[in-house]
Amino acid sequence: MKAKKIPMRTCVVTKEKCDKRDLVRVVRTPEGNVLIDLTGKANGKGAYLKLSREVISKAKKNKALDRALEVLVPLSIYDELEGMLEE
Repeated sequence: MKAKKIPMRTCVVTKEKCDKRDLVRVVRTPEGNVLIDLTGKANGKGAYLKLSREVISKAKKNKALDRALEVLVPLSIYDELEGMLEE
């Protein structure tokens, strides 16, 4: 039996290739809204981040998500991501 292919994605901050399930997806919807996609299937342009405090703070500082999604990402998204760390 063939081994199942594991989808790999690249973190926009660290440029490290990881298993898709180890990253969190942030999406810019066609309407221009930015949201965190927990299902990984939301419609729109997506960017992946490793879920760690250092990566989230670095993404906020150097505006990596803003560049990847080509839109200004609100600070509430970063707060939501940091909240996910504590869960």
